[in-house]
Amino acid sequence: MTQFWNSDFMWSFRHAPVAIVSFCVVALLVFCAVFAPLIAPFDPFDPSTLNLMNGFSKPMEPNAFTGDSFWLGTDDQGRDVFSTILYGMRISLFVGFAAVLFAMVLGISLGLIAGYVGGWTETIIMRTADVQLTFPSILVAMLIFGIAKGFTPVELRDQMAIWVLIIAIGLSDWVQFARVVRGAALVEKNKEYVQAAQLIGRSSFAIMLRHILPNVLSPVLVIATISLALAIIAEATLSFLGVGAPPTQPSLGTLIRIGQGFLFSGEWWILFFPAVTLLTLALSVNLLGDWLRDAMNPRLK
Repeated sequence: MTQFWNSDFMWSFRHAPVAIVSFCVVALLVFCAVFAPLIAPFDPFDPSTLNLMNGFSKPMEPNAFTGDSFWLGTDDQGRDVFSTILYGMRISLFVGFAAVLFAMVLGISLGLIAGYVGGWTETIIMRTADVQLTFPSILVAMLIFGIAKGFTPVELRDQMAIWVLIIAIGLSDWVQFARVVRGAALVEKNKEYVQAAQLIGRSSFAIMLRHILPNVLSPVLVIATISLALAIIAEATLSFLGVGAPPTQPSLGTLIRIGQGFLFSGEWWILFFPAVTLLTLALSVNLLGDWLRDAMNPRLK
């Protein structure tokens, strides 16, 4: 532990105020999301706890009919906005982490195969990646989401919507992982330790998994951190457009879409607080990823 604390990585972290603040903000938001059932004053999606008379309560002001007060106000259904943000952030973070993990596994696998095997296998994988890069990732995600939802039975669409969303975002983001890993694998496969493993008869799968993979993970971790912010924004965008999380499992994007309908009628808090939460989360993760990229780049040391 002492060795890790005194390492160059931790020294860089301790001397980067932006990274420290970003890490604290991300840790706080993740903690609040994970323990939302314990932190949230109300369960906003339990109909038995809702009171329509509390609808459109202003932040920190007693309701004119019930006298109840809510930190961030309530929406049109009388749901506590603070509680809905905590529960919605759980969905956004779950989709973001799961989509990045899926994209990372798929991209690393295809990148290793393309870089190590080469030949027509590499050509097919990388030309597919080049074609996908010509389209905006959000459009690719919408297309995949629409196709996958079309194959899902109608009665299961709401239950499967989150998983379909994860697959759609993951399939739209695997390219950057594959390109980086393929480039690193091209360099690593010509080194002596890989040639030695080939000489003693190790299989190609074992060489890729146990020898090449550990040496290409550093740039992958940086990409994964930055991709997390992009995945959260992609999920919010899809949900805002109505093709993401279902109303029964609203994410931050869904809450923003709901609040947008009441913005011009004066109930600004229904949109404002979920939007600020999404902005804070995405910005903090992005700043943390930028620091991680600089800290793990040997050319900057």
